[in-house]
Amino acid sequence: MRKTLALVLAASLAALLAGCGGGGSGAASNGVVNVYNWGEYIDESIFDDFESLTGITVNYQIYSDNESLYSILKGGGAEYDVIIPSDYMISRMIGEDMLEELDFSNIPNFSDIDPSLKNPDYDPENRYSVPYTWGTVGIIYNTEVVTKPVTGWSILFDPDYAGQILMFDNSRDCLGIALKYLGYSYNTTDAAQITEAVDLLIRQKQDGLVQAYVMDQIFDKLEGGEAAIGPYYAGDFLTMHESNPALAFCLPEEGSNVFVDAMCIPKGAANKANAEAFINFMCTTEAGLANCEATGYSSPLVSVQDALPDEVRSSPVSYPDSETLAQCEAFVNLPADILALYDSEWLRLKTGS
Repeated sequence: MRKTLALVLAASLAALLAGCGGGGSGAASNGVVNVYNWGEYIDESIFDDFESLTGITVNYQIYSDNESLYSILKGGGAEYDVIIPSDYMISRMIGEDMLEELDFSNIPNFSDIDPSLKNPDYDPENRYSVPYTWGTVGIIYNTEVVTKPVTGWSILFDPDYAGQILMFDNSRDCLGIALKYLGYSYNTTDAAQITEAVDLLIRQKQDGLVQAYVMDQIFDKLEGGEAAIGPYYAGDFLTMHESNPALAFCLPEEGSNVFVDAMCIPKGAANKANAEAFINFMCTTEAGLANCEATGYSSPLVSVQDALPDEVRSSPVSYPDSETLAQCEAFVNLPADILALYDSEWLRLKTGS
């Protein structure tokens, strides 16, 4: 699938240096743009194309999860111009006045964003964010080791696979799995339900089922056969499957998380015009195709979706049908007291206290 996509990308890259697919560098030129993104989540080769077009140098760093990003920005310990949080974290940052309003006259390629992803609940007036990718969370497993049918979250609590199970190393995703397995909403504000979910995760840990809590370490562990099963993002499954064809993907029958990650500018960013030029560039067809090929994630750009081979557009992993997506649930920003409970319960799980 990704090899087919690479052919489409190769046919379109020449257009990138001929123009920006809709313009939009605005007044920005030269200087730098400081970009902070998830790991394994961009085709870094396109930075050279961006610099050739604009004269702007990309300084690129990565973070592991939304909560780490939030803590670093809230603590004032780093300065970035473009960040790519998930939907619920964008909502939180908007509420805490941590993001700049975007000047969409500098981002004309926003017109290519799928209308269904505009004016989302996490940014209702689309003043602060531009979608980057979207996708779902599922279970990735090694079919040579996991011989039982994998249909839902229960496989992550199966003692037959003790010591071979990986879990998310962030609170919303990890606790969310337990909540969904117990029949609750990802976004419950019932403290008793959250505590029950953490109790379940503690038993999973104490019973020796969990090999490790991971983020991008999951690539090496599943690709190399160090572990047999773990939850992660659909786009990353496609990357892992290229290296290890024995891996398979299941979207749990109980439902799962559907997410949008979007490009934002932190409050007080030193290079706002350059940041908007970068966001606009990322919304070109060519950059979108390059990122699809490199990461496996689903694009919010209509032109990219139209350019994809049929086998990619019809993939239930990359582009699930509407019936499947209807069973999924997006994270929302939670009240302050529930966020505090998440912090304390996450600490209880990780420390065993």
